[in-house]
Amino acid sequence: MKIMERNEQRVEDTWDLGSLYESVDAWERAKDEIEGRIVEAASLKGSLLKGKESFVNAIAWYSETMQLMERLHTYAFLTWATDAANSDSTRMYSLSGDALARLSTALAFFGVELMEIDDETIASYLDDPALSDYAVFIRKARHLKPYTLSEREERLLAMQSDAASTARTVFSDLTNVDFDFGSVDGKPLSQSTLSSFLMSDDGDLRKRAYTQFYGVYDAHKHTLGRLYEGQVKQDLFRSRARGYESARAMPLYGDDVPLAVYDNLIESVHEAFPTLHRYYALRAKALGLETLGHWDVYVPLVDGIKAHTPYEEAVAIIAEALKPLGNDYVKTLTDGLTTERWVDRYENKGKRSGAFSSGSFTGKPYILLNYKEDVLRDLFTVAHEGGHSMHSYYSSKNNPFLHYDYTIFEAEVASTFNEQLVARYLIDTAKDDRMKAFIIAKQIDDMVATLFRQTMFAEFEMNVHAKAEAGEPVTLKMIREEYGALQRAYFGPQVTFLETSDLEGLRIPHFYSPFYVYKYATGLSAAIALSKKVMEGGVKERDQYLAFLASGGSKYPIESLKEAGVDMSTPDPVREAIRSFESLIDQFEALL
Repeated sequence: MKIMERNEQRVEDTWDLGSLYESVDAWERAKDEIEGRIVEAASLKGSLLKGKESFVNAIAWYSETMQLMERLHTYAFLTWATDAANSDSTRMYSLSGDALARLSTALAFFGVELMEIDDETIASYLDDPALSDYAVFIRKARHLKPYTLSEREERLLAMQSDAASTARTVFSDLTNVDFDFGSVDGKPLSQSTLSSFLMSDDGDLRKRAYTQFYGVYDAHKHTLGRLYEGQVKQDLFRSRARGYESARAMPLYGDDVPLAVYDNLIESVHEAFPTLHRYYALRAKALGLETLGHWDVYVPLVDGIKAHTPYEEAVAIIAEALKPLGNDYVKTLTDGLTTERWVDRYENKGKRSGAFSSGSFTGKPYILLNYKEDVLRDLFTVAHEGGHSMHSYYSSKNNPFLHYDYTIFEAEVASTFNEQLVARYLIDTAKDDRMKAFIIAKQIDDMVATLFRQTMFAEFEMNVHAKAEAGEPVTLKMIREEYGALQRAYFGPQVTFLETSDLEGLRIPHFYSPFYVYKYATGLSAAIALSKKVMEGGVKERDQYLAFLASGGSKYPIESLKEAGVDMSTPDPVREAIRSFESLIDQFEALL
């Protein structure tokens, strides 16, 4: 459990960013090119309004420039994410953010001019094959016409965009770099290792690690509360500046997702509270406890089975599990996870906690992990992030740049789909009933984490923003009361909390990407439906799913998922996922 310095990592365990730039010097030259384009942008003003030829040339220039900017920013972000304490990495990340903000400012006129062209003229332009690589982008951009401001106003918002990320950046640096959680029984405690402690079969160790961990948050709770207050104020500012009815409406409108999808999710999960509370009662019974502490809700329900899965073995298991998706999918992913070095595998000091996939149009679809061999959940994390990266891989291979970037709503389907196939494979190949119970319990816990916990997060975001919009100050007291009330409602009477337990609401990084987390829950619901179709179907169902991955951002998410075979505009997929959760509980109880 020793946490390495960055320079102690083996090269083969780190990602190869050479598909973006061969060196920092090459990145610096690319930054110079972007600087030139920022200056050049002024000469394009008015070009969208000067007829079709000028329009086509301007759109092509815009596409090339944004592709270069994406590449520049991705390299800087990935370099920073693995070593945020390194001043050179921090400098690059800051410079790329500044360049992106200045480019957005210089191009503030672009979206405004795109809205000024009348519908008839745009329709005639889109009939021209020369615009086929930009048609979806143009239609989606014009979808935002009701909330697009004047050029001057757009320019001001663009100028403010870099400063707008301050709360998120400070939160990340504070919790991932500056926080020192110490050690417990000689083993380092960190954002990443906390999960290992909470999965220990030693209840006293779990509680001590939990208490010590949240003690650090308690010591910084006022700063963290102010950071989240700043994020909420930023969310309200941007939505109000554009004229949206609420901060929640802004990101959903951009994806053309009705607010009813969000509301249906929360309503369906509330209906399932009796089932969720039954699960916690079953968990207490399985662990031999009268009541559960909040530190007891992650320990494996089946003891005596020690999961120890080296990274290479995890990749081999995932490859077997994903065979229903075909040889091309499996080989591409396996190579990416190993020899192609898409992945930065293990924790080091200064590295961002958790895991993510960061695909871009130009480079490899990179994956950041903090892989732990003794945490089975991390095997599923590899499959999860691999699903994201394969989505990016297929999308970039089958779409022009301006059409390849799919929504997060769709992204969470691709990732949790892979987890469903891995879970099914591990259950089917379990050597005995005890191992089968272990895997089923793991799948239950993952559904709790994805369907119920993420919905709780989504409800918290909705409640806090709604109160702020009604004029209530976002204070530390308000944040803790809102989060604590939801903890008690979701966990039910079987789970007890410490005074510091509600500080969990101050450690969720996704709250700094507002109204994001609900997509985990809807994504799982869609993934359960689609994975059943693929596993129980044949070539047609597989190809339908792969076509969904290849569609990228060419459609809105509700439409693309409907074509893949699931209608997320209704509550049915969420309710079906809850029925699957109930079935797993029944199976586990029978095995127990």
